[in-house]
Amino acid sequence: MTATASELVSAGDIDAAARTLAGVAVRTPLLPAAFLGGDVWLKPEMLQRGGAFKLRGAYNFVRHLAPEQRARGVVAPSSGNHAQAVALAAQMLGAPAIVVMPTTVTAAKRAGAERLGARVELAGTTTADRMERALEIARDEGATLVPPYDDPLIIAGQGTVGLEIVQDLPDVANVLVPVGGGGLSAGVAAAVKLHRPMARVIGVEPSGAPKLTRARAAGRPIKLDRTASIADGLLAVEIGHLTFAHHQRFIDDVVLVDDAAMRRAMRLLLDRAKLVAEPSGSITVAAVMDRLVTLTGGPSVLVLSGGNIEWEGLSTALG
Repeated sequence: MTATASELVSAGDIDAAARTLAGVAVRTPLLPAAFLGGDVWLKPEMLQRGGAFKLRGAYNFVRHLAPEQRARGVVAPSSGNHAQAVALAAQMLGAPAIVVMPTTVTAAKRAGAERLGARVELAGTTTADRMERALEIARDEGATLVPPYDDPLIIAGQGTVGLEIVQDLPDVANVLVPVGGGGLSAGVAAAVKLHRPMARVIGVEPSGAPKLTRARAAGRPIKLDRTASIADGLLAVEIGHLTFAHHQRFIDDVVLVDDAAMRRAMRLLLDRAKLVAEPSGSITVAAVMDRLVTLTGGPSVLVLSGGNIEWEGLSTALG
């Protein structure tokens, strides 16, 4: 199914999400990154509440539920960051939360959801495994499913990252954003292009999970047989149908980054910017370090999507 133009989020939708998130989400700064060369800035969403950008979409979605829906609880399938964000949003809004995570979830991401009061269930290793179990819980317990990315409220909430970029840097020329299921990249691309059409927006995804690259080649979402990368937050096997429609309308290009480049980027961010990034959060920096993108025409912003990684994972990744 292909989304129509009327189903794409509007500037008004993203503005409304920003009002909903006022006083809730951290307005993360733009940090100069001269060590990457030229006029480059970092948007560090690891400084967001919950350690990643995901709170923006999760809170926007849960806040729009009717009180009786919140009372019955919410359930979220997630590799980690969406789970923590939904748990935090539910805690803030007085709703019980259940999160379905993979059996391979990192200790940091599971502990984060549990600290926020969520009931954690483990189901398989794939997006489909988690979604199937979450739908069972929603049916059996009356909880409302909070989609990880393919929903207009989620996309609009994540789009506030892009809105803040164009407000804080009105002449931005290039924006690089990670691509998983597509909620963040769809929202950021929409916000940037709707306010500054001449800016370039480039999606960055792991070479082991090229779901957007394959979809753009085919002209429709394609389900991958498998994915493999240290960027566990970007391993969706298929781009969302609604998010893909946003990508087709607003994304200029997509590039692929390998695991070795992400490890180098994580180390550089720690050494030079004093920022702890999980692999998914470092991927835009990796793309610049590997010269996969030419940054011309003015200032560039690299979205760092999150930093939910425990010491053992960080030390292992950095060798």
